[in-house]
Amino acid sequence: MEELMDHARRRDSGSVADVIYDMIAAGLSPGPRSFHGLIVSHTLNGDVEGAMQSLRRELSSGLRPLHETFVAMVRLFGSQGLATRGLELLLAMEKLNFDIRNAWLVLVEELVKNLYLDDANAVFLKGANGGLRATDELYDLLIKVNCKAGDHSNALTIAYEMEAAGRMATTFHFNCLLSVQATCGIPEISFATFENMEYGGEDYMKPDTESYNWVIQAYTRAESYDRVQDVVELLGMMVEDHKRLQPNVKTYALLVECFTKYCVVREAIRHFRALKNFLGGTKVLYNEGNHGDPLSLYLRALCREGRIVELLEALEAMSNDNQPIPPRAMILSKKYRTLVSSWIEPLQEEADVGFEIDYVERYIAEGGLTGERKRWVPRRGKTPLDPDAFGFAYSNPMENSFKQRCLEESKIYHRKLLMTLKNEGPTALGVASDTDYLRVVDKLRKIIKGPDRNILKPKAASKMIVSELKEELEAQELPIDGTRQVLYQRVQKARRINRSRGRPLWVPPAEEEEEEVDEDLEELVSRIKLQDGNTEFWKHRFLGEGLKEVHDEEDEVDEDAEIDDTDEEGDGDVTEDATKEAEDDEIDEEEDEVEQTVTQVEDATKVKKDKKLQPPQMIGVQLLKDSEETATATKQSRRKLGKMLVENDDGDDWFPEDLHEAFKEMRERKIFDVSDMYTIADAWGWPWEREQKSRKPLKWSQEWEVHLGIKIMKKVIELGGKPTIGDCAMILRAALRAPLPSAFLTILQETHKLGFTFGSPLYDEIILLCLDLGEVDAAIAIVADMETSGVKVPDQTLDKVLSARPATGSSTDEPTVEQ
Repeated sequence: MEELMDHARRRDSGSVADVIYDMIAAGLSPGPRSFHGLIVSHTLNGDVEGAMQSLRRELSSGLRPLHETFVAMVRLFGSQGLATRGLELLLAMEKLNFDIRNAWLVLVEELVKNLYLDDANAVFLKGANGGLRATDELYDLLIKVNCKAGDHSNALTIAYEMEAAGRMATTFHFNCLLSVQATCGIPEISFATFENMEYGGEDYMKPDTESYNWVIQAYTRAESYDRVQDVVELLGMMVEDHKRLQPNVKTYALLVECFTKYCVVREAIRHFRALKNFLGGTKVLYNEGNHGDPLSLYLRALCREGRIVELLEALEAMSNDNQPIPPRAMILSKKYRTLVSSWIEPLQEEADVGFEIDYVERYIAEGGLTGERKRWVPRRGKTPLDPDAFGFAYSNPMENSFKQRCLEESKIYHRKLLMTLKNEGPTALGVASDTDYLRVVDKLRKIIKGPDRNILKPKAASKMIVSELKEELEAQELPIDGTRQVLYQRVQKARRINRSRGRPLWVPPAEEEEEEVDEDLEELVSRIKLQDGNTEFWKHRFLGEGLKEVHDEEDEVDEDAEIDDTDEEGDGDVTEDATKEAEDDEIDEEEDEVEQTVTQVEDATKVKKDKKLQPPQMIGVQLLKDSEETATATKQSRRKLGKMLVENDDGDDWFPEDLHEAFKEMRERKIFDVSDMYTIADAWGWPWEREQKSRKPLKWSQEWEVHLGIKIMKKVIELGGKPTIGDCAMILRAALRAPLPSAFLTILQETHKLGFTFGSPLYDEIILLCLDLGEVDAAIAIVADMETSGVKVPDQTLDKVLSARPATGSSTDEPTVEQ
């Protein structure tokens, strides 16, 4: 027997059979254990027919096989996917009065392990319906494997069988079901499961971080309706439960994907700052380019909105994770510019590279002859093909320049300062008089309003003299020869073309006046401290510590709304002026109606003051009151409604007028507690959030823009992207406008490394500008780099550089220039 078992372990079925024959020859009768060794040797070799022949031989000998023999046979059938023969064997075991539960478990496990999932489900359900109870591990395995395969129906059925057997579904099982429901395209299904977990009442089925991830993914990748609000509500629930669970890298990646696809870029930036703290966070966001390539969409959204500091921050995070820049992120704009320079003004102009572009050759290279060229201009009945719109939920972000973004951020920051100053009063300025307070308020309003946007209308062509006609034509690079009548017709035609193509009409340039900086006033403004995100400050304020008198100004109603209106008024185009003038008469007629509603507005403001003294009420009560008020308002005037509200206010709870007493009353009634005061930054541990909110935005400058452009270009090249020659030219032109001679050489070197060369006029312009600025060393370095890169330097340019060198006494190495 020892020899037989040794051969069986070595899977040598022939030697096992020889041992059995030797036993018979020696007068010994092989028993069940001997045949068990023979059958096991066949099962280890995967020989189904050999094992069946050995079993038949054992049965024909009148022996009763061992339970282990049947289990070995069942394991063999399961590994080969023979579910029917396995069930037949279980039936035979049952007839021999064997306990078939263990063999049934082995059969199901082997079928699952060898990817015969449908057969495993059928065998499992047949056994479960027959009264067999599986182990906890098998329930978990079947639910997990079915959900991974996308078979939600069978997974749910097995979960019901598990609960019927006395084991309740846990968070693990619900998460498995959510993983299937999240990919079906109907997020309401996954949310219903999530609500069952959240409000089921048992701790073992409460949703965890993975549960939130699946539901957020379901809403984010759904292709119907606007799902941002649903994600925000989920986010709020997760923040409220921050003591029990915290987000992981997938949570942040999904939130960045959601807010980016729906163009809520500010929120996407906040969560990306948290995502980049995880190692490999940008790789998780990239997700191998699936689901619209969220990483590329985020980079493109930052670029289009002019958020270049955040764009550089994202590229640095990609560099830390060794994540190459995706091709979708390097998409070309209509003017053949990538994210390297498409945020530099002018936005809607192609870069001047110093030589004439062969448009026919470009058209052929883009596939114009074969029909593969992308169209930007819409055809009849078709929408223009904007490749940058792919991946965003409804529309891609509005294109904005870096300069305009800096102005907008400055307005937002100073609007916060103004609101803080109005809430805190003159005490926010420290030791200052009321005059200083009014000066600061006036200063902040001017910054928020921005520069006067008095749109200059072009002078009527019929009233222009010849010199003015020629100036307008010359500015648009149009011919200026001919009589006055010819020039007049040419100007009119140019204006019609510009209007039809949506371009602004040309107006004579106006000189900008530089504002004088009042240092005393700036010092006063710097005293205003923003407390956004400072939870400790607001906790102390709620406790009644540090309360200050509020400076009320009764002569101003809703200042912010007025500021926004003035901003919008300046955004119109010159072509709309005629329609605006035509609407002036209608506005005059409506003024009488507006005066009649002034008294009604005053009554409404009195009602609002009364409402401020009321405690916060539950949402259901508020909705009920709103519906009652709406029904009554259709029958009575606003004044009668206000009186009715005041009369009904007698039975409601009230608060003292004094803020200290009101807060004390809220604490005693436990309406609101200090422990309930926290932000998402406090809950999820974002120490950088408070600093970001209170930081004063930097003022735009041409030098800063150039430095950012160079950093972006180098980082993109490092990540595997390739800027276009237009990108290099735009950054170089921005450096010329600055002017910034120290950046010329860096930009040219990077351009030449990419294999691009500009036209001679551009090189001449750079070198001459360096000479005019007295930067002879920079001019010599540029000439040396041009010759090293194989760019021919005209003799006239070289002579100018050489002639300027002795005059300045430069110590640059002479052989380098002559070479």
